[in-house]
Amino acid sequence: MLNLDYRDARPIYEQVKDGLRRLMVTGVIREGEKLPSVRSMATQLAINPNTIQRAYESLESEGYLYSVPGKGSFAAPHTGVDGKRKEELFHVFDQAAAELLFLGVPADTLRSRVQALGGGMEQ
Repeated sequence: MLNLDYRDARPIYEQVKDGLRRLMVTGVIREGEKLPSVRSMATQLAINPNTIQRAYESLESEGYLYSVPGKGSFAAPHTGVDGKRKEELFHVFDQAAAELLFLGVPADTLRSRVQALGGGMEQ
């Protein structure tokens, strides 16, 4: 499910958070699906439960998860992701697109890549 790289400069909780976010974005974890408990995931990954809790809290603050007391954490609807995170992603996208255009990649190629992702970018 998640792979941790202890040589990675990023903290473990960020690796967990990024891995879970990737699983949600790619549809491996579906909207409304219950995530493993903090204790269960910590045992699976052989890390401290506080690390998992921190990742879950961060994902919840970004709108990727929601918690139900006594029930657990669940993948949030896609509309739940906060505006700040979307703006961060647009910034990364804009930088990447600008660099690709600078490197000579035609705009039509970028457009078709976005369409292939399901973006339906208009002509």
